Formats: sequence, C-alpha cells, structure tokens
Amino acid sequence: MNAEIIAVGSELLLGQIANTNAQFISEHLAALGIDVFFHTVCGDNEARMIDVIKNAEARADLLIFTGGLGPTKDDLTKETVAKVLGRKMVTDQEAMDSILNYFKVTGREMTENNKKQALVIEGSHVLPNHHGMAPGMIVDTKNHLYLLMPGVPSEMKPMFLDFAQRYLARRNEEHIQSRVLRFFGIGESQLETKIIDLIDAQSNPTIAPLAKESEVTLRLTAKHERSDQAEAMLDALEAKIDARVGQYLYGYDETSLPEVVFQLLCEKKKTIAFAESLTGGMAADWLAAFPGASSVLSGGIVCYTNHVKRHVLHVPEDVLQTDGAVSAICAKLLAESARKLCGSDFGISFTGVAGPDTSEGKAVGTVYIGLAYKNGANSYPFQFNGTRQKIRIQSAKTGYDIVRRYLNGLPILGQ
Repeated sequence: MNAEIIAVGSELLLGQIANTNAQFISEHLAALGIDVFFHTVCGDNEARMIDVIKNAEARADLLIFTGGLGPTKDDLTKETVAKVLGRKMVTDQEAMDSILNYFKVTGREMTENNKKQALVIEGSHVLPNHHGMAPGMIVDTKNHLYLLMPGVPSEMKPMFLDFAQRYLARRNEEHIQSRVLRFFGIGESQLETKIIDLIDAQSNPTIAPLAKESEVTLRLTAKHERSDQAEAMLDALEAKIDARVGQYLYGYDETSLPEVVFQLLCEKKKTIAFAESLTGGMAADWLAAFPGASSVLSGGIVCYTNHVKRHVLHVPEDVLQTDGAVSAICAKLLAESARKLCGSDFGISFTGVAGPDTSEGKAVGTVYIGLAYKNGANSYPFQFNGTRQKIRIQSAKTGYDIVRRYLNGLPILGQ
C-alpha cells in the first residue's frame, strides 16, 4: 500500500501555520509498512480540491486528508470527497450526541452550523474524536482507501494513534524498519563515493544520504512481512557500510556526538573540563544539558581574551606574544590548565578564528583544539569554512569527536 497525504487549508498556503501533521503521519505510516510518495497542500476551494483528489487517486492506494472537517463554510473536505465518490452526507448520531453534550456541559450556545460537524460520508467507518467535535472517517472503496481527520494536531494525533493506525495495520501486511547511521568527519560526497555501488544497487533495503550540520546521515530502510527479517536485512547492509566507512560512524537515529561522549564518560567514570575561547562556552553547555552531567563535567572557563588566558589559565605571556592565542601550543596549554584547575581526568580547549575578519595573521576558519589527559596533552589543527556560527559549531563537534575517539582508542582524524 502506498499513500498520499493531503493537508487542506488556505492558512497552510499562506504560511500562517506549518504542516506538522504530514511529518507525524508519514513517520507512523513507515512503521506500518506503508510508503508515502507525496505530500500535497490544498486551499479551501472545491474545484482545486477535486483536482488534487483525482491526481492522488491516480498514484496512491491510500489518500489521507487532514483539515476541513469543521463547522464553517470553508470546511469542504468531507463534502468534496463525498462528491467525488458519488456518496451522500449523513448524520452520525453518536457524533451529534457528543456535540450536543459538549455545549450543554460548557453552558455555551450552540449555533446551527455546529451540526455540520456530525455529518459523515455515507458508508464510512466513523472515527471518534475524544479531543474535539468533528469525527474522522475511513471510506473503503474497491480501489482506494480514504482517511479523513481533523487538521488540529491535538485532535488528529490521538485519533490516528487510537483508531486509524489499528485499521491501517490490519490492511497492510508489510513492515518497514528504518535505521539512521550518523557519521562525523566525512563529507556527503566522500561518503557517497565510498558506497556508491551499494547505492546504485539498492532496492530493498534502500539507502538515503542526508547532509546535516557538519554531519552526514544514512537512512537505511528495509521492508518485509516479518519485522525481524527486516531488521536482519538492515544488519547485513550496515555491515557492508561499516566495512568501508565505519571509522566515521559514531551513533544511530537521534543520538548526538555530545550524547555519545556523555555516555562514554559515564561508563568509564571519567570527568572533563573545558577551556573555550572560540566556542565561548558552547561545548560545555552541550554536555551540561544532559541529566546527571555533574558526574562527568568538572567545570569550564570561557577565555575569550588574552588577559583571561594569561591570568586565569596561566598561558605564558611569551607564548601569547610569539605563537599567539590561535596556535597549537596555546591550545595545548589551555587544555592542560583546564584539567589541572578543575581536577578532571580530561581537559579540552578551543581557540581559533571564527571571523568575519582574520586574527593574528591567521585565516578565518583556522582552529586548534587541545586535549589533555593524565600522562600528557596534544593539540590538533583544523581549517573550517562557512559562517562564524558554522565554524564555532563545527569546532565544538570536532572536539567531541576527538574525545570520543580517544576514549574508544581510535586514531584522531587528520593525525
């Protein structure tokens, strides 16, 4: 079964609200083994809605509508679908009783147009609305399945989860399993080149690359009648990918580099301290966001000026004058000092040029990251590109990747 999601409402086209319903529905349909090939948005216009329905019928088995079930004249969805199907509108007594009871309990006057919300397409399977007034409905014809739900997310989501999802699960026999592999330290084009033959040969499972902020992800998707077999298919494909670019793989699904490092520090019972010039406290803040961060985060110093580098973190004046604040030796000394001052197992530092202007004769994007540990310290040079904020974020993520690699006994990238 494949589906098209049709969001109805001129407010969506005007940009007054975002179409978050389509994202929610697509995510849950994937778990049911139902492919979504199109998201469509249509205004409150009968003629255009009829065109949308006809187009969707030509390319989808399941048509899912959100919005346009309310009491006003511009709520046209169920009436338009009924017209296309050649069916009448009838009153659902259970829905009508629910609407009447709502106005009775709240003490509000019920206007005549509210009765419109109790109308459903003749022959439809009615979906109760326990969070609003307009019921949803499913119309099952010989060739298509039509699912109509309210557009208000607080009404649509529970209706889908409590009623529509079960109905669809009984109709579809395939399961779709997805797994997101997260990579750092390799670009999208380079990653694709490494596995291009796997991408070219894909059918089931499929591979979908996506570049994110300083990272790359691969979404692997497998379809099978049995969920355990779909998982086995994903395992086999991941093993092939891991053999080629496994050194860049750091996590799965919605995890992040800071989360991975946080977990590693917890497992190994290690602590870390930060000295941040370039990143200005950003890196430490990412770690502090996790509950229980006090068990691994000893402290941090924002050392934006040379005065703080010199008098708080004890970087010698001759280093600042000769090598500069943006240098390998400065990064190393900052990391060592942060570790000693905070009494931590590790110290990490960030110093560099975020832009927009050069500094100390160094180009924008020049970055040094220092890492100090029990028996020594090192610093790592990088050259990043992009906006000021992008350089800062990439620096902080790279620092976390350095810590991750050190804790896992992996080589540091570029060294």
